[in-house]
Amino acid sequence: MKLQETMARQGAGALRWLATLTAAAALAACGGGGGYDTASTDGTMRVAITDAPSCGYDHIFVTIDKIRVNQSATAADGDGGWTDLTLSPARRIDLLSLTNGVLEELGSMPLHAGHYSQIRLVLVDNSSSNTMANALQPTGDALTDLKTPSAQQSGLKLQANFDITGGQLADLVLDFDACKSIVKAGNSGQYILKPVISVIPRLTTAIVGFVNTSMPLGSTTVSAQQNGATVRATAPDSTGKFTIPFLTPGSYSVVVASDGRSTGVVTSVPVTTATGTTTVNGTATAIATPVSAMAAVGGAVSVTSVSGSTTVSVVLTDAYVRALQAMTGGPTVALAAQPVDSLLGTYSFRLPVAAPVKAAYVSATTPLVFAADTPVAGKYTMEVTSTGRATLTKPADISGGAAATVNFSY
Repeated sequence: MKLQETMARQGAGALRWLATLTAAAALAACGGGGGYDTASTDGTMRVAITDAPSCGYDHIFVTIDKIRVNQSATAADGDGGWTDLTLSPARRIDLLSLTNGVLEELGSMPLHAGHYSQIRLVLVDNSSSNTMANALQPTGDALTDLKTPSAQQSGLKLQANFDITGGQLADLVLDFDACKSIVKAGNSGQYILKPVISVIPRLTTAIVGFVNTSMPLGSTTVSAQQNGATVRATAPDSTGKFTIPFLTPGSYSVVVASDGRSTGVVTSVPVTTATGTTTVNGTATAIATPVSAMAAVGGAVSVTSVSGSTTVSVVLTDAYVRALQAMTGGPTVALAAQPVDSLLGTYSFRLPVAAPVKAAYVSATTPLVFAADTPVAGKYTMEVTSTGRATLTKPADISGGAAATVNFSY
């Protein structure tokens, strides 16, 4: 599920809108229904929500009050031109139940024909009468409230870029990457929502396959990637099956990552609208990557300035860090990503020490043949991005099994 990694790297300020308009006659192919008046000057927008797999949480709840859209990208909350899709009653959703292609339908509404450039997702406020409207439960811990600055009054602002045509349907999915959207606030015990959301067309394309149930399924993620960026990700179900839906046509690398295991990469997996679903493998050839030791890679991000003879360094709390690994002969894949701590500017990953294994996709009926990429074992690149700043990269070598510290300074 998730979303272009390039969007996520921009943190809370960079949310991208992708949309498709589907003619009423073709609605069945895109999950739509009939009953739309093709002679109408209005069109219809239908919205659902889904989520990428989370890391370290058992539940992440948000309570959605309404979805607002406007043709102006600069329209403020009190300006005219807003059309609201109000959920009555407000919908409390556990985002972590929406993986592996599961959708929560939010509803539909008519819209005047035209071009739309902004959408806002308005959440219900945590209050004395509804203390856990927005909340999360870290694995092994108690449910705690989730701070959602500005989300209740003005809404989570997403830049939009889609057209409504009379008698047609804009069939859209909000891909909410909960893991990348949750930011710890030091040792305060507080968590802040800085949402990473993409809005994608509800296409009937998907990549499906199986990982072996001997894998630690609770920590396993499967992602579809292009050029080192995660387009969408999911978690396998209890049978090991994974479904990565709503993919635009193209060639993808399927990356299997799991705690205590080496990384598995399946290259050149095709997705086409003609085929719809691309099957990577079946239960008899379920992917089981080798056992691997894990080592920590962590550090802090800061900004340094010089005034005369004085050098001042302060933590940068609006930054996003990814762990990348370049396979011999390609591709480069993303293994982990997270926003830095909102108070300390720190990050931390657990990454495999053993070599990744790679296989080329041939067909659904041709078994995957994995081979270890020994030269790149334990060798990673840490990448940091921050809005308005240059992208920085540094190597991290844990091939010896020892933890590595990689700090960044702007």
